[in-house]
Amino acid sequence: MSAAVYKRVLLKLSGEALMGERPYGTDLDRLQAVAGAVSAVHAAGVEVAIVVGAGNIFRGISAAAEGMERATGDYMGMLATLLNALPLQDTLERMGTDTRVQSALGVAEVAEPYIRRRAIRHLQKGRVVIFAAGTGNPFFTTDTAAALRAAEIRAEVILMAKNGVEGVYSADPALDPSATFIPEITHMEAIERRLRVMDSTALALCMENEMPLRVFNMDDAENITRIISGERVGTIVQSKPDRTA
Repeated sequence: MSAAVYKRVLLKLSGEALMGERPYGTDLDRLQAVAGAVSAVHAAGVEVAIVVGAGNIFRGISAAAEGMERATGDYMGMLATLLNALPLQDTLERMGTDTRVQSALGVAEVAEPYIRRRAIRHLQKGRVVIFAAGTGNPFFTTDTAAALRAAEIRAEVILMAKNGVEGVYSADPALDPSATFIPEITHMEAIERRLRVMDSTALALCMENEMPLRVFNMDDAENITRIISGERVGTIVQSKPDRTA
């Protein structure tokens, strides 16, 4: 890959991005492709942190959570993110990439507790850090966890990996055939137009911290390396419009 334009990034990886063509669960080929792209970026000298979601797993247990108290369902989702973090860690390490999993919930037998300074130290030592269990609190999504962790570790950008869409659209392209692709937008515009970039709490947190986002299609894992190399892939979300583009 070409010279990297970022030094430290946070990849927000939805659970759906690991499903491939499966109705739920993890597609091993997709997992390998994602890990390969992360390893390539890491080998280029970029410090990489990852926040994993669990839509691929929770989709399979959503019926069990139906009718439950919201907080209980959220804790189930947080635990499900660990079921994505551990195979991702295993795949990365089999590729020779040192990796640490940090959990916002206490699971000492399988992951470190989340400690900000330790996470930063891991990154400085050349390890990929996977953040699991969201923020550790119910009523907050993994999008909010991504915005929070990115600010805490002082990442330069959040890479928002989407499943099956090229970036941000004026409406849901799966429901509205007239939806148009938006190559660039500000945080405030995305909030005002209620676009599905990430949840509103997370987007507001990104805006307050002037944290840019690159929203892209994870169906092509090479998009990660293209973005790191400076190519304009997907949608750019930032505090101010880029007048030089």
